[in-house]
Amino acid sequence: MWSLFARRLLQLVPTVFLLSLIIFSLQHLLPGDPALILAGENPDAETVAAIRAQYHLDQPIFVQYLYWVQGVFSGDLGVSMRHGQPVASLILLKLPVTLQLAVMGIVIALLLGITGGVISALKRNTPVDYVTNVVSLAGISIPNFWLGIMMILFFSITLRWLPASGYVSPGENWQMNLATTIMPAFVLGCSIAGVIMRHTRGAMIQALQSDYVRTARAKGLSEWVVLFKHAMRNALTPIITLGALEFGALLSGAVLTEQIFTIPGFGKLIVDAVFTRDYPVVQGVVLVTALFYIILNLLADIGYILVNPRLRS
Repeated sequence: MWSLFARRLLQLVPTVFLLSLIIFSLQHLLPGDPALILAGENPDAETVAAIRAQYHLDQPIFVQYLYWVQGVFSGDLGVSMRHGQPVASLILLKLPVTLQLAVMGIVIALLLGITGGVISALKRNTPVDYVTNVVSLAGISIPNFWLGIMMILFFSITLRWLPASGYVSPGENWQMNLATTIMPAFVLGCSIAGVIMRHTRGAMIQALQSDYVRTARAKGLSEWVVLFKHAMRNALTPIITLGALEFGALLSGAVLTEQIFTIPGFGKLIVDAVFTRDYPVVQGVVLVTALFYIILNLLADIGYILVNPRLRS
């Protein structure tokens, strides 16, 4: 297990290097000059030149890349051209908000998806199975922005149970924090729940038809032991992969949901940075998101081994 973990860590080095090259190169393909945007209307040549010199925009792209990589290794992601604050500080300010939404969303998705998938597999080709398939397809098909608007209309405007928008930190008021995040978290988790439900159903059907499950039943084990100790344990392997990837997608793809519910998270930060050509913020946010994906994949590999002992060899 430890040798596998060490090999995975070594594979991360070229992956992170390649990601840094892609992130930095693609950012500079965006149209527009950030120096002109920062200088405002009718800027003079000296102001534009000073801004370019301050952010090394007057240097070749390769030199700019070296400056950026040097800062990343020292923990400095640069300074925001728009806010004038360190990018790391902006990320640390916004990331916990999106991270909370992502954690709540993936928990909702796993609870609904795994439960529905297991029930659908056990009740295969019955009305219960058909209903769960319809529900999962609806969850996948319904756009997040439409579901968010409908939830605001029903729970906030009609019933007045929950606030329509805004965000309150858990340290300030945990009850209001839960009230302001439960709807966007459900919107984020709903579509993922449909995907997990269908994958769980397929994995459970395959596991329930396997030889080791038939052997466990022939030994006289109870159906609950057969289901959760034998079938479920082996069916979890693809779900771990899917859960890790979808959790990373929640961190990077919560833009629309955060805009609908006016939540000041990671999504709003990256959208504002792209529109204002704030290179350091875009590069820092994308790099952090990519690192999250890499770490989640590493944790998924470890999860395989913990769930399925046959993979330890």
